[in-house]
Amino acid sequence: MHVVSISSLKGGVGKTSVTLGLASAALAAGIPTLVIDLDPHADASTGLGVRANGKQPIGQMLKNARRARLEDQVVASAWQSKAAEKKSRTRIPVLDVAVGDAYTGIYDRPDLRTRDLRRLTQILSRTSGYQLVLIDCPPSLNGLTRMAWSASDQLLLVAEPSLFSVAGTERTQRALDLFRREFAPSLGPVKVVANRVRKDSAEHTFRLGEMRQMFGDSMVKPEIPEHPEWQQIQGAAYSVHQWPSKATAPMLNQFDALLKEIMASAGNSNS
Repeated sequence: MHVVSISSLKGGVGKTSVTLGLASAALAAGIPTLVIDLDPHADASTGLGVRANGKQPIGQMLKNARRARLEDQVVASAWQSKAAEKKSRTRIPVLDVAVGDAYTGIYDRPDLRTRDLRRLTQILSRTSGYQLVLIDCPPSLNGLTRMAWSASDQLLLVAEPSLFSVAGTERTQRALDLFRREFAPSLGPVKVVANRVRKDSAEHTFRLGEMRQMFGDSMVKPEIPEHPEWQQIQGAAYSVHQWPSKATAPMLNQFDALLKEIMASAGNSNS
């Protein structure tokens, strides 16, 4: 089970969009995947078309981390049933969700105790059946994000090619170095993905060059372009791989390539 945190210091850079794009690629590839919506705004849960419906959301599971059984509380994404309808095979692809809720906000503070940072790790240690776990973090460096980092094998930092986003990503990397030394010395690779890239923007072209210089080999290919249909896809709670438009084909290829790079890192860490 490979656990990946998707993080950003700055809100509005498309962190949740990248999480959903990777979840869509994993579903299309038949990789059993769990999305943990750790952001109190719960946008990933909305995009995946789920509600708790009597199950415990992730905030309540964190509160009862010693006894919580995540596998009993997850909800199958709406995308999963749509995929099952389209595929003529007996094995239904798995895309489950640990539903987000505002209650998680009680842990999103800078002074979270070390034992509280281990709550998600504790829950995941009793979880099986998934090949990939994607954690959508809040856009901050407070307790919830550090809780996710503690439980992760790999981190993906999402940045737009803009001044404030690039500066925020550099600060996040510095914070990660400190966090790794103190709390997670075995934490795996940290990668940076450029999101919402506009090829016709001189500013974006300049900032992308700056990012490649600053982050070097940490920058991943492909860069994710801005797409005019993306908001519509999310508003309809659809997987981008299920969206009935040929115009999204390049975006599918980019998320497939990003997923492939993440799964390659999983293989390297296990070897």
